[in-house]
Amino acid sequence: MITLKSVTLLRGAKRVLDGASAVLQPGERIGLIGANGAGKSSLFALLAGRLQLDAGDFFVPPQWRMSEVAQQLPETEQAATDFVLDGDQTLLKAKSALALAEAAMDGLRIAEAHAALQDAGAFDARSRAQALLLGLGFQLEQLDAPVNTFSGGWRMRLQLARTLINPSELMLLDEPTNHLDLDALVWLEGWLSRYEGLLLIISHDREFLDATTRVTLHLENGQLTRYGGSYSSFELQRAERLAQQQQAFDKQQERIAHLQRFIDRFKAKATKARQAQSRVKQLERMERIGPVLSSADFAFEFREPESLPNPMLSLQGLDCGYAPGSPIVRGVERSVMAGQRIGILGANGQGKSTLVKTVAGLLPPLGGEMVAGKGLTIGYFAQQEMDLLRADEHALAHMTRLAREVSPQSREQELRDFLGQFNFGGDLALQAVGSLSGGERARLVLALIAWQRPNLLLLDEPTNHLDLMTREALSMALGGFDGTVLLVSHDRALLRDVCDRFWLVADGGLREFDGDLDDYQRWLNDRERERARPAQVKDAPVAPAARQQDRRAAAALRQQAAPLKKEMDAIDRQLGAWGAERAALEAELSAGGAGGERIAQVGRRLKELADSVEEAELRWLELGEQVEGILQS
Repeated sequence: MITLKSVTLLRGAKRVLDGASAVLQPGERIGLIGANGAGKSSLFALLAGRLQLDAGDFFVPPQWRMSEVAQQLPETEQAATDFVLDGDQTLLKAKSALALAEAAMDGLRIAEAHAALQDAGAFDARSRAQALLLGLGFQLEQLDAPVNTFSGGWRMRLQLARTLINPSELMLLDEPTNHLDLDALVWLEGWLSRYEGLLLIISHDREFLDATTRVTLHLENGQLTRYGGSYSSFELQRAERLAQQQQAFDKQQERIAHLQRFIDRFKAKATKARQAQSRVKQLERMERIGPVLSSADFAFEFREPESLPNPMLSLQGLDCGYAPGSPIVRGVERSVMAGQRIGILGANGQGKSTLVKTVAGLLPPLGGEMVAGKGLTIGYFAQQEMDLLRADEHALAHMTRLAREVSPQSREQELRDFLGQFNFGGDLALQAVGSLSGGERARLVLALIAWQRPNLLLLDEPTNHLDLMTREALSMALGGFDGTVLLVSHDRALLRDVCDRFWLVADGGLREFDGDLDDYQRWLNDRERERARPAQVKDAPVAPAARQQDRRAAAALRQQAAPLKKEMDAIDRQLGAWGAERAALEAELSAGGAGGERIAQVGRRLKELADSVEEAELRWLELGEQVEGILQS
């Protein structure tokens, strides 16, 4: 297991870990969460051996193999499948050992190397690599394409595939979903559920964390706090813990005030001086409880639009693409009405961003036309936020330039106050945008959009660099927005909270999608099964009555699966309780001071808990397979 005991880690003058302790068990699936800048990536660097601790004790079993996603974009002409295969370090070592043995003409070493190759799965390695690529959304014709022909997002998928193929006892995944669409994301959830090593995930996607983790490690103020259960369970447990802390703080403050009143009243009286001095010593010995701080809270709102034209926009035979004569999305016939909340679904490469860029005016239509309503004002969030910013300018300069165009009468202090609402106060408002974090740049783009008072929001993956707190703030702001929203996102929680209808971009066109996100996932599964069918088998067109019957059947299946889901929720709650108990027992052992008999008792209880957790998790996985089987039948 991995242990951190009273670990201090400095990055410059900042203490990202300050006497932090934690125990990470083999086979656990852990979500590492915390605000942007809390030090999550620094902790990963410590675990990976790229950073050295400044104080405390830290141990990772030396025989453990580790796998993590490289963050740099690869520049190579190597074929995609070969690039992924080179991520299997065990296989590479076996191949290297064979080459050395053959060069030395050492028969025994050659035999041992061939045995190592067999153990490393050399004979099916290529098919395993290609299965990973297909699961992550690559097409058959792309499997042998040169790496440097792919865009940045697809190259990061290649890096992720290299990580997954590498056998390991410890896997570190830092925001693995940022470049995935929904179908690849769900595939990754399934793959990770079968991973047998210790898995640590940094993610700001709450549904992804709920699907992949069973323990939550919260990094805040340099401390690591362990919670049993997924992210949703963590939220409930932490809220309860904070409520208890606030109650204890309030009670202690009442006690302190009572003692202080007694001291102030009687310290000058000879007959009461001894009692007053006793209470002074009580105050000095009292271990103070800190108040619950809400300094991390963040909220903003989109200002009320000046007008709400209806329709906002009319798309008439619109063709979208980059090269004349080669549209990616063709013949779009849609009207965008005031107040609509539309989520745009579709796999990567189908044209979602192309459509949004065309509507935003960044790409000219290749055919057809767009008719804007009178007074239409568009607020556009680009998937690559630096497309909208200037790296050498600071936030205030961006606001000043925008104000000259939108509201010339605005004063600098007004602009500074507005930026302060988005946590750009003081020196941060004057820091070059190129040196800001991804989350800070995203907040700046949101501030620039909000200042313009748009009535149509075009949001292309706005949460890629946002932490959970800011995502929640964005969801609340969109809920209070009076205008229209067109949203492209792989964040299912945001799509569920914001959107009441969906468009589907697929097969070169755009159509209304009749259903919710669960229906979309089933549509993807059906589509994959259809692709696997013989080419000559064709389905007849589905009549409206048949579609209604299908919806009834789907509802019946969901009802059939409901008891199983209820049992899964009960197991989740029980796992959370056991996790909290185990964390308390581990903390007791880490603190020291327990006698031999108590240590034995704790050890036995930890063994009982481990057995119970393993049994419960197996049952949870079994139930999950049953639910999946029912819903896909």
